[in-house]
Amino acid sequence: MKTRYFLMLFASLFLASCTTVKNNTVDLSRYQGKDKYERYILAYYPVAVEQMHKYDVPASITLAQGLLESGAGTSTLATEANNHFGIKADNSWNGKYTKSMDNGKMCKFRVYRSAAESYEDHSKFLRDKSRYASLFRLKKTDYKGWAKGLRKAGYAEDKKYPEKLISLIERYSLQDFDHCSKSSLKKSGYMTASSGRRVYRINNVPYIIVKEGDCVETISKEFGMSKSNLRNYNDLGRKGEPADNGKFFLKQKKGKAEKGSDSHTVQNGESLHSISQSYGVRLKDLLRLNPQYKGSARLKVGDVIRLR
Repeated sequence: MKTRYFLMLFASLFLASCTTVKNNTVDLSRYQGKDKYERYILAYYPVAVEQMHKYDVPASITLAQGLLESGAGTSTLATEANNHFGIKADNSWNGKYTKSMDNGKMCKFRVYRSAAESYEDHSKFLRDKSRYASLFRLKKTDYKGWAKGLRKAGYAEDKKYPEKLISLIERYSLQDFDHCSKSSLKKSGYMTASSGRRVYRINNVPYIIVKEGDCVETISKEFGMSKSNLRNYNDLGRKGEPADNGKFFLKQKKGKAEKGSDSHTVQNGESLHSISQSYGVRLKDLLRLNPQYKGSARLKVGDVIRLR
């Protein structure tokens, strides 16, 4: 029994260590957005990869620091100041700042206009400070060396800082992003807007949450995508616009819902279109699965809609 257990444990560790990089593109299917860490990775990995190719800071390190320093984007510093890396407002900083406690002391922290600006400043901060110069002599794939070097250079006082970064990197296979090419970002369809807007996924399809002031035209400019494609992805017709606070897809939805989502019970105010948006399923495929609604029949509260 013990032998079998250790064989299973070894196999699981081996599989976890295997790379899922193919043609310099990371397989994102492992990230289902089930927790705030996975959602953060999906939202910000394009920025981290972009920064890696611009400033030579490993994407794995950038993502791990962002996860750790910002509590996966949920810290007050991240939500109110867009500061994802805990960078203080020293004498070299000419921008806005906010005050917050750090290790029992009231400190000044930098305030950014967006999360993307925070990522950019983090890269410049490491590149321009002489105490981090030795890190840039390491290979970009040496995430362990970078993690230890950051602590040694004084980025954090926590003695376990390197271990925490390495644990996050290996738990979420962030080292795979260190092999990601710039061109693969466009191919993946997961480009993050310059504003740093979060991109989520359901049914393995990327989407954003519609905010006040959004329309097809503004979203198309933000993500560099055609208006006709966006309307097609969201079953909106020629002049349709997104619903406030709803999901808005950036790639084509699927022909059926993901496993485990076999059916949906209609609630008050729902339509086939709203259900298709909720599960990332094309409207025409919902009609194919539920042909009784192809005519003039309307949904009723309590109706059961097939999703697969």
